[in-house]
Amino acid sequence: MRHSFHPRLINGPFEDPGLFIPFLFQNRAIIFDLGDTGCLTARQLLKISHAFVTHTHMDHFIGFDRLLRLFLGRDKHLTLFGPPGFLRNVQGKLSAYAWNLVDNFNYHLTLQAIEIHQQHTLSGRFLCQDGFKPNAEAVSRPFDGVVHAEPGFTVSAALLDHGIPCLGFAFQEDFHVNIIKEGLKQLGLAPGPWLTRFKQSLYRRDEPDEQFDVVNNEHTPVVRFRLGELADKIARITPGQKISYITDVVYSPTNAERIVALVENSDQLFIEAVFLNAQTDLAARKKHLTASQAGRIAAMAGVKQFTVFHFSPRYTGQGHLLMEEATTAYMKRKNGSSPI
Repeated sequence: MRHSFHPRLINGPFEDPGLFIPFLFQNRAIIFDLGDTGCLTARQLLKISHAFVTHTHMDHFIGFDRLLRLFLGRDKHLTLFGPPGFLRNVQGKLSAYAWNLVDNFNYHLTLQAIEIHQQHTLSGRFLCQDGFKPNAEAVSRPFDGVVHAEPGFTVSAALLDHGIPCLGFAFQEDFHVNIIKEGLKQLGLAPGPWLTRFKQSLYRRDEPDEQFDVVNNEHTPVVRFRLGELADKIARITPGQKISYITDVVYSPTNAERIVALVENSDQLFIEAVFLNAQTDLAARKKHLTASQAGRIAAMAGVKQFTVFHFSPRYTGQGHLLMEEATTAYMKRKNGSSPI
C-alpha cells in the first residue's frame, strides 16, 4: 500500500520541533509547529495550507515570520491553529511590522487564526490589504475535539499542560484509496490528475450512480463511468493513516489520559523525549516528558510506531540513550511488565 501522506520531522531531534506532512500528488502540505524552518525550501513552505501550533514558545513559533514573508504578495489563504491567547500572539507578530506598501501587491494574503479552548474556539481573520488589522470580532464556535475537517481527513486536538496551555494534534485520514494498476490496464486508462479528482469524489462520498469523466490525455476522448462502477474496478479501500504529534507536556495523570485518548491506535506517533528517566524531577520542573514516560504513553495508546524527538542539548552525542530508554519502556508496558 502506498501512503498518501509522508510525515517527517523538519529538524534533527536536538533542534526545533516541527512535523511536515506533504500530500502525495498534490501541491499541498500541512505543518505542525513553526520553529526553525530553515531545512524546508521556499517551494515546500509555499505548499502549506494549514499550520497547527502547539504553543508560542519561540522554538515552536519563530518560523511564522519566514512563512509570512514567503506568502506576502501571493494569492494565498493560510489557516493557523493555536492554544488560548493565540489570536493575541498572531496579532502581536503582525503589528510589529509596517504595512504601508501592501497596496502595491497584485495579490493579497488572507490569514485565519483559530484559538482553541476546552469547550470552544475563537476565529479571527487578518487581511493583507488592511494591513493585517483584525477585521471583525473573533467568532466563537463550540469545540468537540475536531479542529479541521475536509473530505479525506480530519485533524483533532487536545489541550495539555506545559505550565501554559499546549495543544496535541492527531491527523486522521478517513480511509485510503489504493489504485489497482491491473484494473487501470484492463480499462485502458493511464494514471493522471483525474485520479486525484476520483479520490476526492470517494472522500466526499458522492453517489455511486454519479457520472465520472476520465480524461486520459489531451489526445483521447473523455471516457465516462458511473463512479461506483469505476471504484469497483480500480480502487481498493483500506483504513486511513493516523499520524499524531505530542510535544512540550508535563507528565501527569490528566495529560497522559488526554494524550492516550487523542493518539490511540496511531500508525505513527511523534512524541517528545526531552530527558532521561534519571532526570524525572528536572523534567517535571521544566514541564517536559522523559524518554521513559514517552515510551509508556506510546504503549498505553497502542500506537503501531513512534518516533521520539526534542532532546535536551545536555545529551548531545547521546541521543541513542533517549531512543533506547523510550523503546525499552514501550516494550515493558506493552508486555504488561510496567504498571504505569
